[in-house]
Amino acid sequence: MTPENHATPSEHGTSVSEGLSVTGEDVALTPEDEAFLRRAIGLAAKARAGGDPPFGSLLAGPDGNVLAEDHNTSLTDRDITAHPELKLARWAARELDPATAAATTLYTSCQPCGMCAGAIARSGLGRVVYALSNEQLTALKPPGTAFTDAPARGPALPEEARVPVEGYYR
Repeated sequence: MTPENHATPSEHGTSVSEGLSVTGEDVALTPEDEAFLRRAIGLAAKARAGGDPPFGSLLAGPDGNVLAEDHNTSLTDRDITAHPELKLARWAARELDPATAAATTLYTSCQPCGMCAGAIARSGLGRVVYALSNEQLTALKPPGTAFTDAPARGPALPEEARVPVEGYYR
């Protein structure tokens, strides 16, 4: 991840938990938003050129400076969690105070997956702006390549499982 300076991001948009519109026509973008998204798309191209999945992201601070940027390295690192959104969320949680994190914007070439959306929510990032929706990404993939959820059963043994957790969140 590399720090750099850039233009001020817009305050338009919604949080990850509220969801973002999936079509560009529905999203009001400023020229700064577009520039940041184009930079994220460039990082995605860099990832693909390096043999990794084509995804890139950058984190802009409240003053419009790029705090960090990265691209997907899941193949070269042999790490299925090496998504740029997850790496930037982890960086922000470690390096930024909560107020600063809440004032940032994550610009990313594609809508964050469930794993990354969870990390973004837990890291307290303020806003996410993405270029390509998950639906648009899926349409670009060959049939049969979508991830499927593993079967899950539960809750099981909830009374026993609550013992180590009870009182932790107070």
